[in-house]
Amino acid sequence: MIPKQTMGVSGRIAALFQSAQITPLLALVALLLGIFAVLVTPREEEPQINVTMANVLVPFPGASVRDVEQMVATPGEQVLSQIAGIEHVMSVSRPGMAVLTVQFKVGVPRTEALVRLHDTIRSNADWLPKGLGVMEPIIKPKSIDDVPIVTLTLYSRDAGTSAYDLERVAHSIEADLKRVHGTREVQTLGGPGRAVLVELDPGRMAGSGVTVQELRQALQSANLGLPVGELIAGNQSVAIEAGPYLAQASEVADLMVSVREGRPVFLKDVATVRDGPLPASRYVWHGLSAQSGGGEYAAVTVAVTKKPGENAIDVANAVMARVAQLRNSVIPEAVQVAETRNYGASANDKAQKLIQKLLLATASVVALVFLALGRREAAIVGSAVMLTLTVTLFASWAWGFTLNRVSLFALIFSIGILVDDAIVVVENIHRHQQLFPGKRLAEIIPGAVDEVGGPTILATLTVIAALLPMAFVSGLMGPYMSPIPINASMGMLLSLAIAFVVTPWLARLWMKESHGDHASTGQPTGMADKIAPLFERVFKPLLDDKRGGRNRGLLGLGIAGLIALSLVLPATGLVLLKMLPLDNKSEFQVIVDMPAGTPVEKTAAVLHELGAYLAGVPEVTDYQAYAGTAAPINFNGLVRQYYLRAGGEVGDIQVNLVDKHQRSDQSHAIATRVRPGLQQIGLRFGANVKVVEVPPGPPVLSPIVAEIYGPDAEGRRAVARAVRAVFEKTGNVVDVDDSSIASAPRTVLLVDRRKAALLGVPQQAIVSTLRAG
Repeated sequence: MIPKQTMGVSGRIAALFQSAQITPLLALVALLLGIFAVLVTPREEEPQINVTMANVLVPFPGASVRDVEQMVATPGEQVLSQIAGIEHVMSVSRPGMAVLTVQFKVGVPRTEALVRLHDTIRSNADWLPKGLGVMEPIIKPKSIDDVPIVTLTLYSRDAGTSAYDLERVAHSIEADLKRVHGTREVQTLGGPGRAVLVELDPGRMAGSGVTVQELRQALQSANLGLPVGELIAGNQSVAIEAGPYLAQASEVADLMVSVREGRPVFLKDVATVRDGPLPASRYVWHGLSAQSGGGEYAAVTVAVTKKPGENAIDVANAVMARVAQLRNSVIPEAVQVAETRNYGASANDKAQKLIQKLLLATASVVALVFLALGRREAAIVGSAVMLTLTVTLFASWAWGFTLNRVSLFALIFSIGILVDDAIVVVENIHRHQQLFPGKRLAEIIPGAVDEVGGPTILATLTVIAALLPMAFVSGLMGPYMSPIPINASMGMLLSLAIAFVVTPWLARLWMKESHGDHASTGQPTGMADKIAPLFERVFKPLLDDKRGGRNRGLLGLGIAGLIALSLVLPATGLVLLKMLPLDNKSEFQVIVDMPAGTPVEKTAAVLHELGAYLAGVPEVTDYQAYAGTAAPINFNGLVRQYYLRAGGEVGDIQVNLVDKHQRSDQSHAIATRVRPGLQQIGLRFGANVKVVEVPPGPPVLSPIVAEIYGPDAEGRRAVARAVRAVFEKTGNVVDVDDSSIASAPRTVLLVDRRKAALLGVPQQAIVSTLRAG
């Protein structure tokens, strides 16, 4: 027994709280705080990462890649590099467009970062060349909340329902879904778009003597409406507006554009005016697998994002409930709605699964304590662990973490160390009861806790010191994995507090007052006593005075041999080393890049071939093909900037798999199996086909990336081709690609300015007339 006056801090805490009336209140508060945290903490698929990135788009119509690079991109990089907190500044120069990507350092607040970006661009506006047609920069910030949590694909088996009809239905759905609490942005992907089209007739225009410039000026002049003042009469103020805007195609057709020989010329006299779909520049369709009946149908996709901090499960459920209410009213009976993404449902599934594993791990620990010490001790340890978990969940919520697969994994990961403090304290109290059978529990507990208090505190701090460096990992991996070191460290500190405060109080209430009878009879009192003879037989040869040294040497050699054998496993390929285990997802993506200048119709034909192959895969339920535009992005697509993919040469296929409980192969095995067949189809058309899976951790540009620097573009491309050839010859390296942008075929019509001036035709009129055609 340790005298009270010589006890350390742990023993004094145990003595203070073992009989204090506030102890059960503290335990109740810890339990209620945990329940509160479970109810209010947002649940989502991925952890929130405070990494701000933005794209600065600078249009430069008509400029070549070299002009864009020299006049816009390079000066823009120098200006943006002045911003404090910048991690990377990258630029891509395209014909007529510069795209500058700015990535801030991890931890820079989003609002502060965007204010700096806007301020720098506005205060350095003179870096853009004047008088050359360079337009104002467009700033597009991006974050994890720009990833849609729900996507709905609208399609119809009725051949009379076109993509234009589906797009109009989708826009009606947009208006309703934007009113759902928690939704942030709702947009429609696919569909040709609606416009009032004016198709000029060159023959009638020539006969009427009307030019394209006159038509453009007439339309711009007529399509204007503004407040012009107010009229006060009869003690009443009446607002006056002049206009209004052109509202219908008939009004546009009846517009008088000129007067020739005293006769008015209307727009309908020189052009055909109609209200309808734009010429197709992108195609979207929904494909069903052979098991689902097969077939491909024109489609559009409605993508819904959520506001920061909102519960993905609640928002997704509210969206789906609202869509169900819109059926047969806003959504016609002939239009079908396929739920092609629901990260709320997947987040809930992962959360439920991880919580079950957490409870299973806790139950396993309690069962072991029950076998070793008894049911009362097991109940104490179980209660302490549950209180530790609940208060840790509250601390995680207070820190700002959401309930996601990483934060829950952190609790499962740390369950083994969270129970140590309570087990050590309870076991030592149990041991002291056997050592001092005549003492009351109230006398035994402080000394028992104090005896192991110092080592327990030291062990806790040691574990925290081992975990915390993970919180300072740079790049996306740092904030992505930060719930593990932070939650585990907080859990360790809280478990230590509960072991010193609540566990002694529970031990005083629940443990038997004396173990003296068992000690006096010498009979085994628990599992530990019953298996003690087995331990004696195992360890006695190692501790024997005569042969103990030899036995210990043999044991050491055996352990060293096993360690050496384990090190050989990765070298021989029997065990693969990787950062994180692959997740069994319900989706993967097929990215298609055609040669530059490929029309969207040819890209669509390639996607049809790929879709037909995917429809025959047993695990595929359906797929959505996007030609000329990008599919709804996921976290991977956000980092890789797939949302910038546009043009006739690009295509995406979003592939959806049956539920993981209904298939034997994991998603990675399925993606690996279909890759060769898809790439063989792509080779026939000269397409680069890549199968992209959702990564198990934070996404990267690619697992292997080679950055090439050089003074000139041609030299960089030559080295890139050589490096790419090496990658393509390397085993187990697939989907090799590079970031160089091939130039599409282009015909430039050179205006003879001298002859044009002699004829009185300005170059602007020539360009405008050609564009109108």
